[in-house]
Amino acid sequence: MSGHSKWATIKHKKGAADAKRGQIFTKLIKEISIAARMGGGDSDSNARLRTAMLKARAANMPKDNVERAIKKGTGELGGAIYEELTYEAYAPGGIAILIEVLTDNKNRAAAEVRNILNRAGGSLATSNAVARLFNRKGVISLDGEKYTEDQVMEVALEAGADDIVNEGGELVVYTTPEAFEAVLNAINEKGMETDGAEVSMIPESYVDMDKDAGSKVSKLVDKLEENDDVQSVYHNANLPEEDEE
Repeated sequence: MSGHSKWATIKHKKGAADAKRGQIFTKLIKEISIAARMGGGDSDSNARLRTAMLKARAANMPKDNVERAIKKGTGELGGAIYEELTYEAYAPGGIAILIEVLTDNKNRAAAEVRNILNRAGGSLATSNAVARLFNRKGVISLDGEKYTEDQVMEVALEAGADDIVNEGGELVVYTTPEAFEAVLNAINEKGMETDGAEVSMIPESYVDMDKDAGSKVSKLVDKLEENDDVQSVYHNANLPEEDEE
């Protein structure tokens, strides 16, 4: 894969798809609302809410939208009550997929996810069959043509990052979930622009796909991400470049 990290490519593609369909704000609103419901509306004492707000800021979500989402979560404004669900699945070729859902109707969400998988030749997996193949990490991606590895390393490691990897010209900083915010703030304070930043599920290893198999996986991921209840889709396929773009 040239020019893009696996993580950055998947996230870039997802971001473009969401923006195209007008879904990104809807997904962020749900994420902010459930973070506020679980941990309260004060971002100073709610790390999950702070992280969700950082994503909203990166997506240029208006401040009013963020504030309304928080109030929906804390109950100050009426609105749907969302539940968090994670589905473990296999795509064609045995590719492992994690599907994170935020929904106000878990029966509908389950039926729709199952239907999408079945139509694409995928299937649901047993509990922890897929989840054990992924680790939750903070991931921050920067353009390797704008910044040197030494520049990023100096800032990121001092702030608590675990590793910095040059993945095809993209500098990818990995952190623990707990250190993510501090590392991202340190990078931002140095005036460095990020290509992407979030706490993500990272596979321990990737499975190489040929063009035909990769196309099937890519189409399945697209269909899942189009669903309003689906927040995030993670997989361990190393897709050919034609399927990544």
